[in-house]
This record gives sequence, C-alpha cells and structure tokens, in this order.
Amino acid sequence: MSDSISPAFSLEFFPPRDLAGQERLVRAAKQMLAIQPKYVSVTFGAGGSTRAGTADAVRTLRNLGCEAAPHLSCVGASRQDLRDILQAYKNDGVRRVVALRGDLPSGMGGDAGELRYANELVSFIREETGDWFHIEVAAYPEMHPQALNPSADLDHFVNKVKAGADAAITQYFFNADAYFDFVDRAQAKGVNVPIVPGIMPITNHTQLLRFSEMCGAEVPRWIRLRLAEFGDNKASIRAFGVDVVTELCQTLLDNGAPGLHFYTLNHAEAPMAVWKELSLQA
Repeated sequence: MSDSISPAFSLEFFPPRDLAGQERLVRAAKQMLAIQPKYVSVTFGAGGSTRAGTADAVRTLRNLGCEAAPHLSCVGASRQDLRDILQAYKNDGVRRVVALRGDLPSGMGGDAGELRYANELVSFIREETGDWFHIEVAAYPEMHPQALNPSADLDHFVNKVKAGADAAITQYFFNADAYFDFVDRAQAKGVNVPIVPGIMPITNHTQLLRFSEMCGAEVPRWIRLRLAEFGDNKASIRAFGVDVVTELCQTLLDNGAPGLHFYTLNHAEAPMAVWKELSLQA
C-alpha cells in the first residue's frame, strides 16, 4: 500500500450509553489501533442528543492516542450553541470535525435551528474558527434519501465542498460502481477533495436492512437472499460478510479510492477481520 493511501484509514464510533458501553468502546478502540487510523470519528445524536457523550468519547479516544473528530450537526442548534461547542473543542486541542446537517429527534417539532443545511454549517465553522479545523462532510453515492434526484444531491455536496470542506466520507454502499460514478461526477463539477468510502461490516441481517432502509443504502438482492438463507446462523453471516466487504474494499483500493472509513458500531471483530484479509503492504 502506498504512503499516499495508508494515512487515510479511519474509524467511526458512537458515544456509549452506560459503563458497559464505555468498556466496550475502549476495548474495541484498543484492538483497532493496529490499523493505525489517521483519525477516529464520534457520532452526534439527532438534534445534539448525545452532545456530552460525544465530547466524553472524543476525550477517551484521544487519551488512547487517536486523533478524534467529533460529529457536529446544525439541526436543532443555535449559532451560539455551535459557537460554544466549537470553542470547547478548540480549547481541548481538537483539530478535526465532521460537519453534518443532522436530523431532528422526535418531539422537537419544527425547531430546526438557525442553520438548515450542512454547507451553512461548514461556512459557519470557517467564519468562526478559520483554518483551525479540518472539516469532513458527508457524501451519498446512492443519493441522500431526502434528495429530489441525483443531480440535486450532487449539487448539495458540491456546495459543502465550496463552503470549505477538506474531505468527505460517504454513506456506506455495497456497489463500488456507485462510488466511482459519484466521484467522477463530483470531479466533473470541480471537486478535488478526497472522497473516502464509508464501509459497513455485515454482521447482522435484520440490523443491516433496518440501517439501510433509514439511510437509503441499497443492499443488493443477491446479498439479501444469501443473508436470509443463513437465518440465525451468526457464524455463517459473519464469514459471508467478511468475504463480501473485503472484496468491496479491495476493489475500491485497487481502483484509486483514497482510503476507507469503517463504521465499527463499537465492535472490533468484523472490521479487523476485513482488515486482515485485505492485500495491504505496510
């Protein structure tokens, strides 16, 4: 693996909800330090519902020796809320954030906050903090589920990059052609920042279909049929998942993807199994 690719591997975690979750997060993170990730990211609940948990998890992961990038969403937040959060992270020495529009949690009604879109959040971060933060944004190779059409969705992505984003992480997918088509179309629009594919390990049939329905990721029919055939056989599902995801990752890397961003779900086993199967040279 070339030096230009190796630094771009990254991992995503979510804030633990209890002590057992905290222990699982630390255990998984320690195992995956073998990947030598360039950074790890920590998710942010709908409407900022895990704001304190995100900050705590960022501190925990930084204490383990990882550069940590908190997710930050603008929906449901005022400019002053966002200003305070950014200042707190800056005071802690955090240098990277993942800027997202985010979703309103149930019960918040129409209080969408002062900034409505991710490009506005990126602009706000730049206005408030200059070049202090390396800003990652989201990309949707198979289209955001709320977008009008693929062209409109691509325009939204281009606007985020023009607002000052340094790089992008994609929603997960299982069709490499969708990723490369999106990258080609983005580059044709003048985008020249790295677009890193997001990778979802396959470990649970029901969970995967539920996540995919929510985020608009397509699970190809042949994968769904194979998973259904395995039933409750977790070992077979995991082995099949490692094979499928490893082949996807290898295809992406062999054809120029700048790295991989693993959605770990706070478990190390599946991402590490894929990592060990990849044909990577240190």
